[in-house]
Amino acid sequence: MADAVDPGVTFVAERAKPRKRHMEAELAQGTERVINGQRRVFYDGYWIRAYDVPGDRWQAKRQLIEAMTRRLFQHTEPGINIPGARADEARGAYDAETDPAKKRVKGAMLAGALINRASDIFTKLVELEAAAVRIQSDNALMRQCGQHLQEALELGKTVLHRSGEEGIDELWGEPFKAFAYPIEKFYENRYTKIAMTMRGIDEIAECVYNTFSAQPLFPGIEAVVWTFAKAAKINCETLRDDPDIFEVWADFVVAGEKLSSYGPERASSDAERVLLERGQRVLANARELVLAITRARVPMPKSARTFCDRCRIYQLALTSGELDPQPESLRPGQLGYALPS
Repeated sequence: MADAVDPGVTFVAERAKPRKRHMEAELAQGTERVINGQRRVFYDGYWIRAYDVPGDRWQAKRQLIEAMTRRLFQHTEPGINIPGARADEARGAYDAETDPAKKRVKGAMLAGALINRASDIFTKLVELEAAAVRIQSDNALMRQCGQHLQEALELGKTVLHRSGEEGIDELWGEPFKAFAYPIEKFYENRYTKIAMTMRGIDEIAECVYNTFSAQPLFPGIEAVVWTFAKAAKINCETLRDDPDIFEVWADFVVAGEKLSSYGPERASSDAERVLLERGQRVLANARELVLAITRARVPMPKSARTFCDRCRIYQLALTSGELDPQPESLRPGQLGYALPS
């Protein structure tokens, strides 16, 4: 029987949301229910939208590896999407480098080349399967594909996010998991990652709420914060080829715009104007951080901690009415809205 439960429920911040029910505390991971007409699966306190597992194992793995590789390059530092055919060149440059800073960059380039080479190999294996050539799991090309993905995973630990703030090495593991795991296991892992991401979004929203909710400059911001957090979580769980993505993405962008511009049109004094401008920069930074987390579908704990530090500095300024110079490390990044493919 279908349950009428808000899929955006959070146990970190329950304001303006349904409270955790006793039965949910006892639910097993992977419990499925139909909620408001959608099939959902329960992981780590969240009801996440569920999708059917593809039937064609080889085609599904190929498409997953391609999608995970594309998503990886969308969220990592530029310049590392090296064609697989140049992997040997990339390895030579990496092995010959002695400067630690340049070796990190060349390691990132080698990781990109290895990911692309593994994708190229697996695409050819799928083509052979389609031609009725049976590929065994111990096939030499299968082993080479797995080795490339494992090495890329190790090298990828030092690769930065596109914002330059921190690495998100979880993304480097996704192509390997798509290759090595059964499709059903990969989907289970995906739901676990999404639950972790949703929790990270809620924790950032809680930080924003604690900073701004009691401040006279930002009356009524509570509903705006939680509307944005809920829209982010729905966007996080929705696949890009889902027909609902047009409504989901539009809701998320509009909620982010409302959050980042929230506040009175004019301040009553110069001191209040400075506090308002700084506050709106903090809110814009929250939007950009949640955007990055939502699109990557992995938590970014280092960036989240930095953001919460910034909130505490601003909260002290609101309390005292004075602003110290803003630390360089806490200034907003250069992230922006773009619908991921």
